[in-house]
Amino acid sequence: MTTNVSPQRLGTLLVALALLLAPLALTGQDYVLRVLTVGATYAIAVYGMNMILGLTGQLSLAHGGFFGIGVYLVGLLTTDYDWAFWPALLVAVVGTTVVGYVAGVVALRTREEYFAIFTMAMGFIIFLVISRWESVTHAHSGVSGVKYPESLGLLDFSDPMLMYYLVLLFLLGAGYVTYAVRRSGVGRTLIAIRTSEDLARSVGVNVGLNKQLAFAASSTFAGLGGGLFAAVQGFVGPSAASVDLTFEMLMFILVGGMGTVMGPVVGTFLVLFLFEFFQDFEAYRFIVVGPIIVALVIFAPRGIVGYLNAFAGHRRSRGPAGGNETGNRSENRVPDTTTEAKETL
Repeated sequence: MTTNVSPQRLGTLLVALALLLAPLALTGQDYVLRVLTVGATYAIAVYGMNMILGLTGQLSLAHGGFFGIGVYLVGLLTTDYDWAFWPALLVAVVGTTVVGYVAGVVALRTREEYFAIFTMAMGFIIFLVISRWESVTHAHSGVSGVKYPESLGLLDFSDPMLMYYLVLLFLLGAGYVTYAVRRSGVGRTLIAIRTSEDLARSVGVNVGLNKQLAFAASSTFAGLGGGLFAAVQGFVGPSAASVDLTFEMLMFILVGGMGTVMGPVVGTFLVLFLFEFFQDFEAYRFIVVGPIIVALVIFAPRGIVGYLNAFAGHRRSRGPAGGNETGNRSENRVPDTTTEAKETL
């Protein structure tokens, strides 16, 4: 009797082990560790974009704005008002969720390209408020001296390695929540809405409410990632809420794989390190990185993780070498969305 471990689970385990062991291999390389930590905060926010785009099929271009709200709530509360980090992070997450829910009430009255345009306008308004309201946000002067998370016993989060592991803990939590949602009835409902809103509505799904909750959940992840980003950086400026950041996050999810559990992590770290590799040629880096990303979108439109999932699924469906009737029948059967929700990582 043999025990089969699915390629998806094996890939997830390998990525998790790589992230856990990375600091041990980077002893004395604080800059690389810092890039990893910042990447983890971005990946948390990208999980939010995955919730609204990957599962529900709604392209929200306000995500960078919600990330910026989380950044500035933590930054301003811990500096101007001398709050401790943890209460400030809680306010940032709750505040961003509330703003996201209210914004969703209005934005989700539109559909398709109008929804994308409307949310991009919302994101730009958030950026303008942050960059121009000098008496509150300090505008382009930014916010410096953002507090680290308070120590817990012997754990001093001013240590870059401990800060990395703290952010990684939240990242693993975001990944687990996405995994649990995909396997649940809520996840299947969201996938049904992505496939066909009219069909989902015809079987009794409250499409509007589910889309609104997904939009609010996506802003929750953005606020959490933004709050942690503020502590990691120590200084934040309006660029943390820019529309450009939204498109960077969209790039991360497209490269990694929309609707997958590991896509946000793979896409975020891969693209960030490509950017870092070409940072000496910053003015020209998109000339090199751009074609690589375009090639990925053309040849792996479901992203790297989506492509690997499809490849692994195809190998399983073919069965043992030489093929058999069961393998042939499995290739021709109608896809089961329940199985997809459970297996796609």
